[in-house]
Amino acid sequence: MATRLNMLPEDCISTVLSLTSPPDASRFMLVSSSLRSAAESDIVWDRFLRSDLPRILSRSHTQLNVSSKKELYFQLCDSILMDGGIRSFSLDKVSGRKCWILSARALSISSSNEPNHWTWTANSTSRFSEVIELKTITNMEIEGRIQTEDLSRNSTYCAYLIVKVSDQSFGLDSIPCETTISSSTCSVTSIAYLCPLDEKKQQIESLFFMNRRRMMEKRVVEGECRRPSKRGDGWMEIELGEFFVGEKSEGLKMSLMEVKGQQLKGGLIIQGIEVRPKCEQL
Repeated sequence: MATRLNMLPEDCISTVLSLTSPPDASRFMLVSSSLRSAAESDIVWDRFLRSDLPRILSRSHTQLNVSSKKELYFQLCDSILMDGGIRSFSLDKVSGRKCWILSARALSISSSNEPNHWTWTANSTSRFSEVIELKTITNMEIEGRIQTEDLSRNSTYCAYLIVKVSDQSFGLDSIPCETTISSSTCSVTSIAYLCPLDEKKQQIESLFFMNRRRMMEKRVVEGECRRPSKRGDGWMEIELGEFFVGEKSEGLKMSLMEVKGQQLKGGLIIQGIEVRPKCEQL
C-alpha cells in the first residue's frame, strides 16, 4: 500500500490520510520520508481538529506556541488550561474527541467558602493551582455543569469525580453517596462510595456495624454501587455516570451528594470532575 501511495502527488496522499485516524497518520510518518511529509501536512491534521476549535481556544489560559496543525493536535492532547485556569481542555489522542476537567473552583460545593468545613490548598500532583479538602461536614453536595456544545457530537461520555482520601479521613463511607447525571430531558441516579474497598476494614465493619450499614444503605437509591479506581496521575476517580451527546445543544449537570446519613465526615480532597469519551470508543 505504501508503494502505491508513493506514486500519488503529496496533496492526494495527504487527502487520503486525512480520512484515516490520528494513530494511522502517525504510523505512516514512519514508513518513508515521502509519506512522512504527506502525513505531517496541515491537510491531514486540520481534518482531525474539530471545526469549532477556534471558539474553544479563544478561552485558552495557556500560551500555544505551534507551527503546524500536527503540533497543535498533540499539544492539545497534553491538555491546556482554560477560563482563567479553572478548567482543562484536551483532545483524546486516539479519537480526537474533546475532553474536559472542571477544577474544584469550577464546581459548586456546599459550604466551600466556610473555613470550618473546607480548606483551599495547593497540591503538587494537581494540574490546577488549588484543590479543596474537606475538614468536617454533615451534608455534602458537589455539582459540576457543562454545555454539550463543548463536547463531541454523537459520542458517549462518562463523568468522573477526581479525588484523594487523606490518612486522617473519617466518616466518608458510613453511607453511599448518590451520583446523578441530568439534562433537560433525562436524569440518571446511581450510588458510589468515596473510599476504595479495604477488605480488612470491611471485615471489621461486617462484624460490628453491618446492621447499621444496611440501615443506612436503605436511605439511598438502589443501583450499581461504584468504588473509586486508581488513575495514572496518582489520584482516584469515581464514576458519576455516562451520557450520550447528540446533535442538540443543552446543559448537563453532574453531581455527587450525601445528605441522608447525618454523619460527620472529613478528609476528602477534590481536584475536580473529568468528562471524557467512554473507553469503548477508543
